[in-house]
Amino acid sequence: MSRNPAENQLNAYRDAQKDKVTATMSHGAPVGTKTASETAGPRGPVLLQDVHLIDELAHFDRERIPERVVHAKGAGAFGYFEVTHDITQYCAAKLFEKVGKKTPLAVRFSTVGGESGSADTVRDPRGFAVKFYTDDGVWDMVGNNTPIFFIRDPVLFPSFIHTQKRNPATHLKDPDMFWDFISLRPETTHQTMFLFSDRGTPDGYRFMNGYGSHTYKLVNADGKPVYCKFHFKTDQGIKNLDPARANELTATDPDYSIRDLYNAIAKKDFPSWTLKVQVMTFEQAEKVPYNPFDLTKVWPQNEFPLIPVGRMVLDRNPSNYFAEVEQAAFAPSHLVPGIEPSPDKMLQARLFAYADTHRHRVGANYLMLPVNCPYRVATRNFQRDGPMNCTDNQGGAPNYFPNSFSGPQTCPRAHKLQNTPLKLSGDVNRYETGDEDNFSQATVFYRRVLDDAGRQRLINNIVGHLKDASPFLQERAVKNFAMVDADFGRHLSEGLKLRRTANL
Repeated sequence: MSRNPAENQLNAYRDAQKDKVTATMSHGAPVGTKTASETAGPRGPVLLQDVHLIDELAHFDRERIPERVVHAKGAGAFGYFEVTHDITQYCAAKLFEKVGKKTPLAVRFSTVGGESGSADTVRDPRGFAVKFYTDDGVWDMVGNNTPIFFIRDPVLFPSFIHTQKRNPATHLKDPDMFWDFISLRPETTHQTMFLFSDRGTPDGYRFMNGYGSHTYKLVNADGKPVYCKFHFKTDQGIKNLDPARANELTATDPDYSIRDLYNAIAKKDFPSWTLKVQVMTFEQAEKVPYNPFDLTKVWPQNEFPLIPVGRMVLDRNPSNYFAEVEQAAFAPSHLVPGIEPSPDKMLQARLFAYADTHRHRVGANYLMLPVNCPYRVATRNFQRDGPMNCTDNQGGAPNYFPNSFSGPQTCPRAHKLQNTPLKLSGDVNRYETGDEDNFSQATVFYRRVLDDAGRQRLINNIVGHLKDASPFLQERAVKNFAMVDADFGRHLSEGLKLRRTANL
C-alpha cells in the first residue's frame, strides 16, 4: 500500500541516513545505556548521580513553551518571493528593487481561536504570516485570510479574544459570550458575515488568499509616501469546505490542513500566491468618505485597483516543526526601510503587542533563533545579554550610543526613508468609534459579493451557530444583521423560529 509523504516521513528519514549516529547527552557525552536508570540494586531506588536520567527528565519538564494566545495551531513552510512587476515608483524596499529579484521567506498559516490541539477545519479566520529575509533585515507581513477584522480599536482586542476562547467557569466554548460581544459591537458585522460565509472554512491553507489587512505606508527612493494594502491571491484558486465536510474532518482528520500543505510540498506540487497592492495617495486619503485606516473596512477595488508585484512560492517543508514553526515569531513591528506603519489604531497596538508576546513566550533573544534571525544582514545594536543569548554577544563592541570606539552608526538611507512627514492634528482624547458606519460595506458584501446560494449558506451558518445563544442575544444579533439588509434579518428570524419549533 502506497503511503503519502507525511505518513512515510520516518521511513524516508531512515533511508536517507548513511552512517550510524551515537546517542549523546545534552553536553555531548556519549550515552552507554539508554533503556535503564542507575539504581541501588535491581529493585533499589534511583540514584541522583544518574546524570543521564536527570538530563532527560529536566529537559522533558521544559519541552513546551507557552502556546500562542491566538493562532496557537498552524502549519509552516519555506520558499521565496520573486518580483514580477516594478513598483519602485511607490516603494524603495530592497526586496522590490528590480524585476526578477528573489527573496527567501518563511510562512505560517493558522487557525485563530482554537488551542494547539484543536481542529484545522473549524469555522474561524485563518492567520497568514510571511517572513521575508530581505537584504535590509526581516520584514514580517502578519495578516489573515480576510481583508478586514472584527474591531477597529485595540482596547477591545483582549475582550474580543476572550469571547472566542472558553467560559472561565465552565471551560466550554460559550455561544452567549460570542454573540453577546458581537451584537453589542456592530462594527463586528462585516467580518462576522465573512466568517459565516463560505470563507470561514477554507479547504486547507493552499486554497485561500492572504491579506495584510491593515493600511501601511510605502516610501519611494525620493522619500515620497503613499498608503498601501497587501493582497496575496492564491494561484490554486479559492476552494472552501461545506459545513458538513468541515465537521466530518474535524472528527476524522483534525490535522487536515497541516497534512495537506506538507504532502503537497513533499510531492513537489508547490503552492504559490501572487502579491498585489492597492495604493492610495495622502490626498486621496483625505477625501474618501470612510476612514482608510479602519480595519473593519476594505478599499473598493474599482477605486483603488490591484497592482501586481510578484509571486510567492513555497517549496520546502520544515525539517523540524518546533524549531522552525512553533518558535517562528512574526511581528508587524519587523519592518524594513521603505515600508512603514500608518495611523491604523489596530496596527499601532500590534506594533507593541506581537514582539512583546514573543519576548514572553520564547525569550528576550527570540530573534537569535535561526528561523527568526535576519541572517542576510548582521545584527549590530546596543542590546546585550539575556537568557539564551546564543551568539558572541557582539564581542567587545560598545554597548552604548553615542560612542568614540567604532560602534554601529546610523544609516543615511534608512534615515531618509523613515523620516517622511506625516501631518497629524487633533486633540488628545479617547474617541469612541462604535457608532461609525458599521454596515454599508457589509451591505455590499451581502448584495453584490455573495450570490443567491452564498447568501443562503451564510444565513444557514449563522442560524446554526446563533440558535445556541440566549434568546435576547439572538434578537439583538438579528437586529444588527437587519441593518445590513432587511431581508437578511427576516431570513435569520425565520430560520431561528424554525429551529425553535423543531425543538419543541
